[in-house]
Amino acid sequence: MDMYELLQKDPKVWDIFTLKEEYSSPLRDQYDRIPCHASSNRNIFEPSVSKYLIDQGLHAEYPEDKPFAVCLTHDIDVVYTSLVPKVVSSVGHLKQGSISEFMRSVAQMRSKKRPLWNFNDILKLEEQYDAKSSFYFMAENSGERDYAYEIEDLEPVLGDIVDRGSEIGLHGGHTSYFHTEELKSKKKRIEKLLNNNISGYRNHYLRFNVPETWEYLHAAGFLYDTTIGYADCIGFRNGMCHPFKPFNLRSGKPLEILEIPLIIMEDTFERYMGLDTRRAWEMSKKLIDTVMQYNGVLTLLWHNYSFTGDKRKFYEKILTYCAEKQAWMTSGEHILSWWKHHVRI
Repeated sequence: MDMYELLQKDPKVWDIFTLKEEYSSPLRDQYDRIPCHASSNRNIFEPSVSKYLIDQGLHAEYPEDKPFAVCLTHDIDVVYTSLVPKVVSSVGHLKQGSISEFMRSVAQMRSKKRPLWNFNDILKLEEQYDAKSSFYFMAENSGERDYAYEIEDLEPVLGDIVDRGSEIGLHGGHTSYFHTEELKSKKKRIEKLLNNNISGYRNHYLRFNVPETWEYLHAAGFLYDTTIGYADCIGFRNGMCHPFKPFNLRSGKPLEILEIPLIIMEDTFERYMGLDTRRAWEMSKKLIDTVMQYNGVLTLLWHNYSFTGDKRKFYEKILTYCAEKQAWMTSGEHILSWWKHHVRI
């Protein structure tokens, strides 16, 4: 009996796993997302579907007998400081009649200072824990809603990340999740810089339509996605703490793409849940322990703009705790490869 047959034995579990209610739910936020409070699954902090599969005999194994895995990921929304303060400052200099100061400010704007060009810093931190990670870069065109940088400007950075064993994937823009041709063109744009194929994807703002986006991603040549998680709450959106091949209820067939569900996004704590650092750590620790209990994969999203101050310390605290628990901390493509050859779920 395969996984889908096992899950269909329990209709409630099956409905949670397939995200059945999201097929037609009108309860969406301004970004066309299903919020956590709109779900009938009220036990979001318990991976009920993974638990069911474990009870049915599933056991995931990892390299070197690690008890669980942590998929480290970074969405790269921005790489340059905002130009707005500089523009305001420049106009102010001009009003004051200081042409030289105005020209100096304009020159600074054109210099593309790089306060968020911190990829080496992120890699060095993770390398202290023998960890690898996934960096999802945008490939937006000038004039598009999410345009913040030219991906071609980052070619040396992309090469360095790959050379050091981590992964490059695509971070799709606001409209990518329902547009196959857009996914294809932006994927090819990054692949041209790498001179190699990319496998992984996550959409900006976690925008996603079930099940269509999986179909579009597969058609565009992606092998895995890691968008499925709530923006407004950490936890297990479809009750899974394991990667899985989704099931399309409309076609009645599995989808040929691996989903590595997102469990924790750093922005969720304060922006959506209103948690202070102490409470955020308590909840994170509980989720890590839960994933370990079920031999699962904890997918963590930490944006590159969150590697300063307390947020950087929080990320390192998670790495330290997971290392103490003997977790395999790695990238999405490594999870994909391992799952393909060693686990059947």
